[in-house]
Amino acid sequence: MATLINFIILLHLISLCLILPTLAKNSDSKNDYNNDLLDNIPTPSYSNNIPNSNTPQNVAVMNTIDSCWRSNSNWVSNRQSLADCAIGFGKDAIGGKYGEIYEVTDPSDDPINPKKGTLRYGVIQAEPVWIIFSNDMVIKLKNELIVNSYKTIDGRGAKVEIGNGPCITIQGVSHVIVHGISIHDCKPSNPGMVRSSIEHVGYRQGSDGDGISVFASSNIWIDHCYLARCTDGLTDVTHASTLVTISNNYFTQHDKVMLLGHNDDYSADRVMKVTVAFNRFASGLIERMPRVRFGYAHVVNNRYDEWIMYAIGGSADPTIFSQANYFIASKNSNAKQVTKRETDGKWKNWKWRTYGDEFLNGAYFVPSGYGSCTPLYSSSQNFVAAKASMVPLLTLNAGPLDCVADKAC
Repeated sequence: MATLINFIILLHLISLCLILPTLAKNSDSKNDYNNDLLDNIPTPSYSNNIPNSNTPQNVAVMNTIDSCWRSNSNWVSNRQSLADCAIGFGKDAIGGKYGEIYEVTDPSDDPINPKKGTLRYGVIQAEPVWIIFSNDMVIKLKNELIVNSYKTIDGRGAKVEIGNGPCITIQGVSHVIVHGISIHDCKPSNPGMVRSSIEHVGYRQGSDGDGISVFASSNIWIDHCYLARCTDGLTDVTHASTLVTISNNYFTQHDKVMLLGHNDDYSADRVMKVTVAFNRFASGLIERMPRVRFGYAHVVNNRYDEWIMYAIGGSADPTIFSQANYFIASKNSNAKQVTKRETDGKWKNWKWRTYGDEFLNGAYFVPSGYGSCTPLYSSSQNFVAAKASMVPLLTLNAGPLDCVADKAC
């Protein structure tokens, strides 16, 4: 009997020796398969609807901004800590960080005498205010929304849309954050009286139909918004505005997407410094992602899907540093070039650089100029760009997030 038992044990040990290497090999194969999945994330399907950006937390790969706050399940009680998470030139935009929480409960709008509980009432206050929303709402403004300094519009926890009328104007102010809202189908406004503060009501000649217009302002951060189908630009930064970060936004279905600089004669825009990071330039976009005049643009870790004319352009000797972006050209042989220069041909000395960009389907970038054009960030503004191959993951959650109380976003 003892001999039989010893023989059975021996057979069992032999079988384990044969099986274990196979299991290890299968485990390695599974890891290779998972790595292949991460390297080949399929392009999400497009639609006319606002995308659902959330991915399960166990597969989400967060960029530098999102990793600062999205893993905190207690974000509702720590909303204002979002102001610590910006990067780049708009890093110091604090919005309403040191102000009271104000809740929008009423989607109606009165441009002259706004009611308490409306969005306009919150943005015209003199003191810092952190603006949130009580529930999902669609706001159709009757005239442009003029935002005062030290304001945050924070759409987390609700689905907030501003559209089908005039939209947002940030003019002559500083420290404004716009986060987590959808802005679409913006129209020009008629001339009329509009309140810009508690004390002041002034005559406005009418807005152009931009989604967000940043005019003569500084320390501005626009993050995790959805922007589409406006009459003019989706986001315009002009008239010597500076220290701006535009990040994690989902742009789609539009012609002239992002203008940085007023016109070729407005040399005051040389002070302009803008960081464009982690955005998804998605389907149906034609040009200006961005278009730059005079100033400096650091365009980093963005995803570009099949632009129709060009992706990054400019005039009037701007400096553009394109770093670790992910460019996918369309099948159109006339739309392979990423860059476009609006000039009479004197552009050889313009500093336009590509560094670490990834070009797919025949996309290519035409560089120019001499010397370094690395962004001169302060120590607090500085951040490390990810490799371009990571951009499809880092931009997967571009646009508003479906944040729920007591859960990580």
